[in-house]
This record gives sequence, structure tokens and C-alpha cells, in this order.
Amino acid sequence: MQRRFDDALATMDFSLTWQHGGIRHTDALHAPRVNFWRDILPPGLCEQLAREPGRRSFTFDYPAGKALPPRTPSLVHRVNPEQVRRDRFPGITIEPRYGRFYPRGILRGVPGVFEENVQPFRCAALASDALAADLNHPLAGIALRLRVDVRAVRPKFEEHGGSSTDWLELAASGPGMQARVDGRPTDFFAGTPFARADEREDGAFYARPRFVAHLDATAIGEVASLYGRLIPSGADVLDLMGSWTSHLPGGLDLNSLAVLGMNREELERNPRPGERVVHDLNRDPRLPFAADRFDAVVCTVSVEYLTRPLDVFAETARVLKPGGILIVTFSNRWFPPKAIRLWTELHEFERVGLVLEYFLKSGKYSAVETVSLRGLPRPADDPYSNQYPCSDPLYAVWGRKEDG
Repeated sequence: MQRRFDDALATMDFSLTWQHGGIRHTDALHAPRVNFWRDILPPGLCEQLAREPGRRSFTFDYPAGKALPPRTPSLVHRVNPEQVRRDRFPGITIEPRYGRFYPRGILRGVPGVFEENVQPFRCAALASDALAADLNHPLAGIALRLRVDVRAVRPKFEEHGGSSTDWLELAASGPGMQARVDGRPTDFFAGTPFARADEREDGAFYARPRFVAHLDATAIGEVASLYGRLIPSGADVLDLMGSWTSHLPGGLDLNSLAVLGMNREELERNPRPGERVVHDLNRDPRLPFAADRFDAVVCTVSVEYLTRPLDVFAETARVLKPGGILIVTFSNRWFPPKAIRLWTELHEFERVGLVLEYFLKSGKYSAVETVSLRGLPRPADDPYSNQYPCSDPLYAVWGRKEDG
């Protein structure tokens, strides 16, 4: 029965679900071209497809250490300060912080590590005379649930050889980096993490309207779908750091929508809000709204510009009704001059950890979750489709205001 797939290709979605520290994480990868003949797939998937050719969704539960290599103490190395190449990258001085990830190539004298190695390691402990470099996979020691959705199976007319893809390994590349280590907060806040390349008044930078899309159409659709799933019909919604579009699904009926942004002309172009407010959160993080007003607050591809995020997250909790939801979505695109320095230094999945830390550090939110979505196709008519065939990745963190 296995042979029937040797001459076939498939489009699949691989979705990992895992929990750590009371936080639920879902990390999805779209695979447009799975080659049954040469790729590595989760054990048993082809057999189940052969037995049930009409079935399109499969779930695999892996105890800790089964889907990925088990956590190994021998992969945690004590590294002295002189073994860290702090100037490994021109113009950048690396200062290890607890819980953060760094390219392995900055380490000297660690077995199996060479200077060109960019695979991340985690700073799992830090003292004045040494750090603990953890080379284990970030998901090592965590139980995983893998869901595989088969979107299409099609014939393969020719086979010219080529590289083999381990789809489970690829789906797990990055996930896990957003979680705390040993339950302690990651040290994102030492030094000057909120400094920016352009420290001039934000009002001057945003004085000129920019009617641009910050995501491709596929990613915009996924943002709208997520908001439609999490925001109830009839809700009062605040679009925080908004612009000429609010990324909400057209079919979502709202009781009210307020948009707070930096440019009046952009806000006036937005057809949906009943209330438009021009306000600079970096100058004054206080929100000009009454307490317990909104059922939902959304912040779309803008969190990286906040220089006082903890104050803003506390304010969003104040204006949310008890049980109301704050949803923060972002990708890997931003205005470089105004993004905080820390954001530009982090791995994409570490940015999820940073936003997660904003939620946790505020102490105002419960039922916190994260989601990542990578690999969807960019629309064919997108001007960057030839250069970037994959859609912009989508990352989201949300939590609900605690009662009381």
C-alpha cells in the first residue's frame, strides 16, 4: 500500500500544539510540495493514508523525547567569558542575557560547534564567571501533539532526485524559543532595549500618511480570520495603533469600533470606526477611554514600535471589560527607524516570547495563548511573489483580562 504514494505529491499543513508554564502554543507550517518518495514524514502517516484514502486529518501525540531528540544534560555546556565571541558580527556587540538565544558560532571551544554555525543556543544560566549554553532543541522535554491536514494529493509525473525534507523537523524549527526557561522570566529588559535608530518625535515621522499594506493579502486574510474567531459578534472593539484599515473580517458585526492611531488622514480613510482618536502612546501610554469599555482590543503589526509597552498593556487591561481579550499580531516586516532595538535583534520566535512577556509581566491577563503560521503561498499577483513565494509569517499572542 505504501507504493501507491511513491508517484505522488501532496499539499499538507503541519500543526504542533504544546503547553509550557500554563501557556498554550500552536505553531503551524504549510507544506505546498510534500514528496512521498523522498521526504521524511511522521511515522505511520503514509500507512494511515493507505488504509483510509478519503481521510484528510491525522493527529499524533508524542510524549516528551519521542518526536524530537530527548533533552540531554551533556548538551548544556559551561562557557567562560573568554569563550564568547561578543564581536562575531560587525557593528554588533553581543551581551548574553538569561533565557535569550544566540548563534552557536559565537562560542569557542564547545564540542561540535564551529564559527559559521548559526543554529541557536539558549543562555540557560548566567553568572559573572560563566554562562550555561544549552544546545538542546527548545522543545526537548515537552510533550507535543502534531496534527497533519492533507489538503491535496496529486500525481507526480517525473522524479529528478533532489534533497529530502524532514517535515516534522522543519515544523519544529523555531517553536519553543518563545517559552520561558525554568519558569523564570527571560531577560529582555536589561540595557536599552527600547532605544530606536530614530529617536526624533514620533509625531514628525507619522505626519505624512502612508496608505500601504504592511502584510501581503494572504497574511491579511489570516489576521482577519483570527480576529473573527476570537472576537464575539456585537462586541465593542478598540483597534490600537491603527490606520486606514482595521483588518477585521467584513462579516463581523460589531456594536462599536474605535481606532487609535498616529495620523488623522489615515484614520479618516478607515471606513469602519465610529470613533477616531489621534494619540501618541510613546509620549503618553494612557488610553483616553473609560475603564471596562471594550470587549476586545487588537494591535496589528505595531507592537514593535512601543517604547513603553508594559504601561500600554496595563492600560489595555484597564479599558477592557472583565474577560475581554487583547490580541496582538505581528510579522517580520516593520519601519526600521522606529522599531525598538531589541525587536531587530531577536529571532522571530523570540519576538513571540517578548510579547508574551509583556502579557505575563503585566499580571493582568489569563488564558494566554500564542500562534504562529508560516509557509502559506503569497498571492500570484503580489509584486513580490517572484522574490518571496511564501506569504508573510503571522505571529499572534492573546490573553483575557482577569476578573476582579
